[in-house]
Amino acid sequence: MRITRVLSTALLALGLAAGPAAADSSPSPGASDDGKAPTRAGTSFRTATEIDQGQRATASASTGDYLYWSFPADAGQRPTVAATVKLPASHGTQTWQIDVYDGLRRRQSCQYGAATRTAAQGTSSVELACVLRTVRAWSEPWADDPLPGTYYVRLTVVDLAAGDLGQPVSAEVRADSKHIGGAAAVDGSLAEPLVPGIAVKSGAEKDGDGAKSAVLSSIEPDDGWSSGWWSDRWVWTGIGGVLAALAGIGGYALTRGSGRPSRVPPNA
Repeated sequence: MRITRVLSTALLALGLAAGPAAADSSPSPGASDDGKAPTRAGTSFRTATEIDQGQRATASASTGDYLYWSFPADAGQRPTVAATVKLPASHGTQTWQIDVYDGLRRRQSCQYGAATRTAAQGTSSVELACVLRTVRAWSEPWADDPLPGTYYVRLTVVDLAAGDLGQPVSAEVRADSKHIGGAAAVDGSLAEPLVPGIAVKSGAEKDGDGAKSAVLSSIEPDDGWSSGWWSDRWVWTGIGGVLAALAGIGGYALTRGSGRPSRVPPNA
């Protein structure tokens, strides 16, 4: 019963403490004020349209345009970016590609998924997907591990006939993530998440200046950024310690015996 109570308490603490957080990105030219999905895409990193995880964004463009979106990803999440491009009724063979960059604008490789696909002549649409590696709370400076902060999505055509250039297309993009938890936890965390304007914001807070005109970020996570030190590994480590202590007490109780051996004289 005691072990059951300990496990129940630990699992309850895990459920209350664990929770993925959202993040920040750059200016959002297409997002509406009433919470509806954006209907435009940016044309560069600085004008990338902000989207939340789980939100479907759409955009109308011309073949050959570069379309940019940005979304937040926090430590312990494994982001998945999916895109669908609806092509005109008449077109030649086209190759479309989706690229994902982190807050340092480093291109992140896809763990799996079809990030580049070729649409044959007459195909009505092409679907792309990129599953990134799990976002880490901390990494060595020389590594290109995905870190918490803003992630940029770039969608464009990389190969097409000259006659198809400039034809109208429409695109849909959605970013989701799976929370991996303690299996991907590391010791250490970033001082600040990699979001645009975080250094300016931190400097303004230290100086006591509440002005946010120079801060590029416009989205604040509901629950704040995860600190990086907490993971469910702490819970299971605590459970393991409790079980080890109970095993030690039980072993001692079994081996100590009932007291003075019967063969020893009372006055010895």
